[in-house]
Amino acid sequence: MKLSKNLILGSNSPRRKEILKSFGLKFKVLVRPTDESFGSEMQIEKVPEFLAFQKSSCFEDFGQDTIIICADTIVAINNQILNKPTSYDEAFEMLSSLSNKTHKVITGVSIKIGENYTNFIDEALVNFDKLEPNEIDYYIKNHKPFDKAGSYGVQDFIGMMGISKIEGSFYTVMGLPIHKVYTFLKPYIKL
Repeated sequence: MKLSKNLILGSNSPRRKEILKSFGLKFKVLVRPTDESFGSEMQIEKVPEFLAFQKSSCFEDFGQDTIIICADTIVAINNQILNKPTSYDEAFEMLSSLSNKTHKVITGVSIKIGENYTNFIDEALVNFDKLEPNEIDYYIKNHKPFDKAGSYGVQDFIGMMGISKIEGSFYTVMGLPIHKVYTFLKPYIKL
């Protein structure tokens, strides 16, 4: 698969890199410092798209020959965003709150070419079975989910054993709705 433009992924996420690489795209990773704050009055569904746009707007020095892809993923339950945990206890509390419940994962994407931005979100509903305390403990100690929104990776042990149902794209939950990204990139791709 060949792109007619250079592709930059504005993210250090190993999951996003893995998705683009597995999809067959050649790209470079370049991350720019970004203010990721947002107002408390912002609707949860708007947060990931806003943050993705904030990230892509830091790449003003690239022209029409480069496609910039930035993304942000949130996990939300009971109208509350679960960010990346900062401690074992916080991760344990988050995973316990997701146990035996359905939550929402929203990934926002901002794609920039020159002065033009395309921003969108994709949502998925994720259902966890009951997670036992020893399973949560094992997962946190062995997988260290401190770089993951909601304290989990869908592709990790806890996702494999605990997620009984996903309504939406697996890749949206993983961090990049590649089906929607492909739709945008299609005019620039030669198979």
